[in-house]
Amino acid sequence: MASHIVGYPRMGPKRELKFALESFWDGKSSAEDLKKVAADLRASIWKQMADAGIKYIPSNTFSYYDQVLDATATLGAVPPRYGWTGGEIGFDTYFSMARGNATVPAMEMTKWFDTNYHFIVPELGPEVKFTYASHKAVEEYKEAKALGVETVPVLIGPVSYLLLSKPAKGVEKTFSLLSLLPKVLAVYKEVIADLKAAGATWIQFDEPTLVLDLDAHKLQAFTDAYAELAPVLSGLNVLIETYFADIPAETYKTLTSLNGVTAYGFDLVRGTQTIDLIKGGFPSGKYLFAGVVDGRNIWANDLAGSLSTLHALEGIVGKGDKLVVSTSCSLLHTAVDLVNETKLDDEIKSWLAFAAQKVVEVNALAHALAGHKNEAFFFANTAAQASRKSSPRVTNEAVQKAAAALKGSDHRRATNVSARLDAQQKKLNLPILPTTTIGSFPQTPELRRVRREFKAGKISEEEYVTSIKEEIRKVVELQEELDIDVLVHGEPERNDMVEYFGEQLSGFAFTVNGWVQSYGSRCVKPPIIYGDVSRPKPMTVFWSSAAQSMTKRPMKGMLTGPVTILNWSFVRNDQPRSETTYQIALAIKDEVEDLEKAGINVIQIDEAALREGLPLRKSEQAHYLDWAVHAFRITNVGVQDTTQIHTHMCYSNFNDIIHSIIDMDADVITIENSRSDEKLLSVFREGVKYGAGIGPGVYDIHSPRIPPTEEIADRINKMLAVLEKNILWVNPDCGLKTRKYTEVKPALTNMVAAAKLIRNELAK
Repeated sequence: MASHIVGYPRMGPKRELKFALESFWDGKSSAEDLKKVAADLRASIWKQMADAGIKYIPSNTFSYYDQVLDATATLGAVPPRYGWTGGEIGFDTYFSMARGNATVPAMEMTKWFDTNYHFIVPELGPEVKFTYASHKAVEEYKEAKALGVETVPVLIGPVSYLLLSKPAKGVEKTFSLLSLLPKVLAVYKEVIADLKAAGATWIQFDEPTLVLDLDAHKLQAFTDAYAELAPVLSGLNVLIETYFADIPAETYKTLTSLNGVTAYGFDLVRGTQTIDLIKGGFPSGKYLFAGVVDGRNIWANDLAGSLSTLHALEGIVGKGDKLVVSTSCSLLHTAVDLVNETKLDDEIKSWLAFAAQKVVEVNALAHALAGHKNEAFFFANTAAQASRKSSPRVTNEAVQKAAAALKGSDHRRATNVSARLDAQQKKLNLPILPTTTIGSFPQTPELRRVRREFKAGKISEEEYVTSIKEEIRKVVELQEELDIDVLVHGEPERNDMVEYFGEQLSGFAFTVNGWVQSYGSRCVKPPIIYGDVSRPKPMTVFWSSAAQSMTKRPMKGMLTGPVTILNWSFVRNDQPRSETTYQIALAIKDEVEDLEKAGINVIQIDEAALREGLPLRKSEQAHYLDWAVHAFRITNVGVQDTTQIHTHMCYSNFNDIIHSIIDMDADVITIENSRSDEKLLSVFREGVKYGAGIGPGVYDIHSPRIPPTEEIADRINKMLAVLEKNILWVNPDCGLKTRKYTEVKPALTNMVAAAKLIRNELAK
């Protein structure tokens, strides 16, 4: 009855770690207080899995920020700017790398493969002196052992660590990161020796880059790495875990030939074709960790279907403990526990499984595979699957017909972007280098209290509207005082941009505690798309109109785009994702046209997550980009030339999809740039022509650091070296909701001052 969990959510069922982190960062609690909360959470997680009967329980999957940053700390790969002088890496250095500090910026943050989770990108070069500087892996293993729980320590694999890194500033972009492999392996050997000495019998290396399209040189690095580690790994059972996609055939051959490896973990939910490779040949005597329980979504497992798959695999691997039932990936990407959901109705609740329930599913499948099937549990699961398929609340024929009718057109605006920008400029009369922000302003405790009390029925709708309008007025007055050109209303009515829209669309359900970590202490509560989507009534027109009435300057209407709503939700898995996206696009189209009728001349449709959803395998990317970009164009195809359509994207590598971004045909795009060392600008240096308005972010909003005017002006000048002055906008990297007003005011003051400084220089 072998069962395994790849990893588990860290934040706690009610975001206990989030609040402990923020209290520590604000100086309200000590490092010891934070460590105590973390230790209690770890103990609870290990006990839960042990009590559920899980055999292979992971340790070292807990993190104060993210697991790649933990690996950077373990390797002592701290960039020199943080002033680390050696020894065990503490919170000061660790959190400075993650968040920056008063004097130096944070390291780059980007998306973890095709998820909404983020990681801190290692900055490496030939001069990095790797040293064993964080003993977290062995400490957590010992901690679990002291509680009576035997665990499998988890490490980011050495090759994936290097492939996920980037050359540090000043290092040639052509520098081979894999050339650092011998130095990195020297530290890994020390970590492994420590774990062996502590009594570990298994070790799990997460090597998720194995699902990517890797050339022969990169595949050879895996062979070399594990051959080098084989002597120190001797005596340990070694699991190589992969996830998020199919394994390419050539990679499968390399993986299953690695020296000293005992077991292989595969995602068999998103990697169904991998089953064919396993059927074609699996190494004798090795363990297969079969990821049949979805770690990325919240739908209850089809236990009968999964058991059928496991029986087929058993015919290849053999009966006994060599076939291990597992999750498809870490449960980090799903909500924690369905028990905490008190407002979901019973029907929808019966269709779902959060992390805690998935642990139970894994164990139930392992028992069934061993001949000890819980008939009642399987029967209830079959009934829930049937209920979901037949429920009338899932299907709306009118919506399906409207979406089907979209197939005959590519939905492009009739006038080209250059002519539209001319028409818009005549109407808006903006200066060169217009300034704006991305949408949200700080979410103060008072604002959160107002929203909370309104939802709880403690204040009336009239009191709520009055409070929100007052907050909008403050934000508008602040922007006018700062002399920002195109204003936003600050989104005080929204806790989360996707949740806000989902609450007003049909086909969505919502949780009370369905939080998922996005990065650091930032958690999101993805809505659940269970049925066909439509817009019963306008969603933002009231607030945008109220905000526009408070100023003569242009006020942006703020919407979330269909692809981002899709990618930041738990999406139904009973129809293609493209079909759901087209339904959402039609709903947003209705909202865009209502905003235009209400006199809103600038409308931003955020597609922050468009790049995030890009399939990991190149052969599947063109199809995704085709329907994703088409869905965006659907939303605004019906507006007048004088209505300016903005979009926003953040924290991904956009260079490889720049032509699809151009094909979106937005009038203006604002895009993350500063935290990634202005990587985006290299596209334009290489000759890509961009004719629409563009605002590469001039400062990083995920750090409390306030950038000086000169630094921002320098960034603007770098942009002007590759972009025409008449299309360039000046704006932060992203929305300001996570910052404080004491940070936002001086940062925006400096941003506007920098724009004016460059305008004056251009005028001369």
